[in-house]
Amino acid sequence: MNLKEIYPSICERKASGKKSFAVLVDPDNVDDQKIHKVIELAMAAGVDYFLVGGSLVISNYLDECVKIIKHSCSIPVLLFPGSPAHVSKYADALLYLSLISGRNPELLIGQHVVSAPAIKKTGLEIISTGYMVIDGGAPTTVSYISNASPLPADKNEIAMCTAMAGEMLGMKLIYMDAGSGAKVPIKESMIARVSKSIEVPLIIGGGITDPEKAYLNCKAGADIIVVGNAIEKDESLIMEMASAVHSVAVKVS
Repeated sequence: MNLKEIYPSICERKASGKKSFAVLVDPDNVDDQKIHKVIELAMAAGVDYFLVGGSLVISNYLDECVKIIKHSCSIPVLLFPGSPAHVSKYADALLYLSLISGRNPELLIGQHVVSAPAIKKTGLEIISTGYMVIDGGAPTTVSYISNASPLPADKNEIAMCTAMAGEMLGMKLIYMDAGSGAKVPIKESMIARVSKSIEVPLIIGGGITDPEKAYLNCKAGADIIVVGNAIEKDESLIMEMASAVHSVAVKVS
């Protein structure tokens, strides 16, 4: 897939009712052997996207990780950066995250102002993404790093209004995340409320540990399901998760 084509492909899949499955790879938690195994399983499972990144990324493996994926398969690679430093020119696209669920101005716009010139030079497809952290029942790295409280898990109206505001401000994607290792994944009722209130594609991640949950999230209105932590513990879940997501019936309008 050529540059500048990732977002249109996401929108086309949403318009046709097709659900997508993305594997999140944290460069801090993989090596050459593990990433090759994940790629092999992802190809066999028909995974739609790789997301690469994390809240910290303390290793120097980001570029190498992206290059290995790009050289080994045709699955698009989207960067999921925890900071402006987590950028690789070898990827296909960058989710330009704005933490719209928090009130930390640095993560709403501050870091973007500083990073914009350098990121534009990479030639990456930039996809503005309204990032919403939802309380997953456990402290998360992103909440600690961002110094921002997550949205309450039972406040569907707040999530809905936040997502609507993000869309109206021009965000091309809304990404709701309960965080890595969440004890409580995002409720289907919240996903449904948000999905019905926005037109842009909706990404759901955090705490999705079994195929049934992935399936139910898609039925509720998620367009892309992201799983990372569960796959790090058991790579064989890739096939089951992808099958569950892709099994959601396409709605015919």
